[in-house]
Amino acid sequence: MHSFHYREGKLHCEDVDLARVAQEFGTPLYVYSAGTILDHYSRLDAAFAAGRIRPSGGLAPLDHLICYAVKANSNRAILSLFAKEGAGFDIVSGGELFRVLAAGGDPAKCTFAGVGKSREEIEYALEQRVYSFNVESEAELDYIDQIAASKGARAPVALRVNPDVDVTTHEYISTGRSENKFGIALDHAAAVYERAAKMPNIDIVGVQMHIGSQIIETRPFVDAIKKVAPLVRELKSKYGIKFFSVGGGVGIVYESSFVSGSSGWWKEEGPARHQLSIQQYVDAILPPLREAKLRILLEPGRLLVGNAGVLLTRVRYLKQTGQKKFAIVDAGMNDLIRPALYHSYHEIVPLRESQRGGERDKIDIVGPVCETGDFFARDREMPELRESDLLAIMSAGAYGFVMASNYNSRALPGEALVRGDKFALIRKRQTNKDLIRGEFDAAL
Repeated sequence: MHSFHYREGKLHCEDVDLARVAQEFGTPLYVYSAGTILDHYSRLDAAFAAGRIRPSGGLAPLDHLICYAVKANSNRAILSLFAKEGAGFDIVSGGELFRVLAAGGDPAKCTFAGVGKSREEIEYALEQRVYSFNVESEAELDYIDQIAASKGARAPVALRVNPDVDVTTHEYISTGRSENKFGIALDHAAAVYERAAKMPNIDIVGVQMHIGSQIIETRPFVDAIKKVAPLVRELKSKYGIKFFSVGGGVGIVYESSFVSGSSGWWKEEGPARHQLSIQQYVDAILPPLREAKLRILLEPGRLLVGNAGVLLTRVRYLKQTGQKKFAIVDAGMNDLIRPALYHSYHEIVPLRESQRGGERDKIDIVGPVCETGDFFARDREMPELRESDLLAIMSAGAYGFVMASNYNSRALPGEALVRGDKFALIRKRQTNKDLIRGEFDAAL
């Protein structure tokens, strides 16, 4: 669900006409709904809070911590929303930890993942006293132990265990199979924990798993938890671990039917448009998690912010060839690379509901970058478009700006945040001077 809807023929984010935002800050421009982000977070938090069975019967709050996956959208204003709600953070670099701290986040609620942590990053995380390092290999475990020893510290660690479950998702975002670069094989994890227990500068605090992203069925999550559960029980008995992290990966709706009206919800039609709801996800994984009797960590990213953002873009030119019709817009693959990288689908809607009749043309919506792969939609049925029309590329709140680049020496777009009937710029659009900032003439 999200807070984008047509009102009197104009596309709004919450109570703000998006055309006003585009006029104020220009295009291309990312716009995020604070209300949507906070709604998704609070519903996930509430579903888990109601999830533990009391010994005397009934339900009691399940001890849990939602660690927002910073890599999905790392703007400081977005991180600040989560920090004020008491969220933790799943980070994958020292830079992400720095962002979290700048946004008021608590390092004691940060889990540090990633297969290639550097010495500088590990030292920084130790200094800030992060909650846990999610260790991806034995070599990394040895390295963290050495660095912790050099600093006279003990490093809190949880091994990332690879449960080798089959996930129906894009091959680039599948992370829980034996052929992926992530984690330690489940059948080898106990031996690695035994090694870790003998390291004087390692403190075993938990176990972690993550099986992939954009998963829209409960089975893989339940299968993975059940496969890892015996190890969790063993580790709790031997080492008194404090938490079991089940990662993130719940998918969102990208393909949908956008509807008019004040509600602004996606209307699901058919299996390709199915979304795994927060409640369905929680209801499925809670039974095996209750048995662990440990703190449960979750690391959602896309689920919380994906449908909370759009990329606004303006049609520059219309082009007709013998075979094709193109709308050339001012956003490019450098601004939103997901369609080019994953062949992913994003709904695209005009900021003004079409008053030009009910006919819809098949058209390619493409950007100005000098690559054939610079497209947002191919043969997409759209209402009649004209030059200067404003469009919204939907569901762009996750893995949008964070994956943007300066390819073709294009300036990075701005970002704006909406809350109720107010909106503000949360990142300035780059200038041409920004493109060469930090570069030097070489006097060789």
